[in-house]
Amino acid sequence: MKNVIFMGGKEVGYHCFLFLLEKAQELNLEVVALFENSSKLNRQEYDLVAVAEQHNIPVFSEMAKLIEQQEVDFIFSIQYHLILTQAMITKAKILAVNLHMAPVPEYRGCNQFSFAIIDEANEFGTTLHRLEAKIDAGDVIAERRFRIPKECFSSELHRLTVDHSIALFKSELKNIVSGHYTLIAQSELAKVRRVGFHSRNEIQNIRVIDDNWTVEKKKRYFRATWFPPFEPPALNVNNKLIPLSLAWYHSL
Repeated sequence: MKNVIFMGGKEVGYHCFLFLLEKAQELNLEVVALFENSSKLNRQEYDLVAVAEQHNIPVFSEMAKLIEQQEVDFIFSIQYHLILTQAMITKAKILAVNLHMAPVPEYRGCNQFSFAIIDEANEFGTTLHRLEAKIDAGDVIAERRFRIPKECFSSELHRLTVDHSIALFKSELKNIVSGHYTLIAQSELAKVRRVGFHSRNEIQNIRVIDDNWTVEKKKRYFRATWFPPFEPPALNVNNKLIPLSLAWYHSL
């Protein structure tokens, strides 16, 4: 029997957690702890805590509690909001796995959907990689890539990536726990792919659309940053910011 700690939240974390529990007996796994980080809004719809309690799995909300856990075989971090220290990562004797909802090394960090649209990327993806203390930098275990539809909004790209991420986890879980995978260093991938990293606060800059831009650029940045219920993009007219709506976009 191999022991697993699951860390995560949101829709992707919820469905991956359900699948892990569904396959636990078949794969000879025992989930010994859940570290959960959903917002109240996400928890109402995707309640990992309720699922864990139904299975008598201990639940922790503080990441620091991970240090107090016994060593396990695997840690799965699926949409977990905090960065684990190396001491925490090494609690996994075999492998600590992170699911990053973007292709690497092109889109490490945050706001990956927005920047892919701004960059006019034709392709996007989602990645399972070995967890390291450095953000989204670990060796790739498996990935799925897909085409970005024309004139795609960030909310649409997010939806596609959610679906592909859940499918990736389901298709690779058995391979991971049985050791049937090959790690690929991101430094090797960087020889044929571009490298990019974006921080969380960059979204504030790309959310501002200049009134002097071309129509194409205005529409592209709008699609990149329109993601209800989050703050909408704004138009900068003579240093005055005007919140925008879909009606404005369709009027261009």
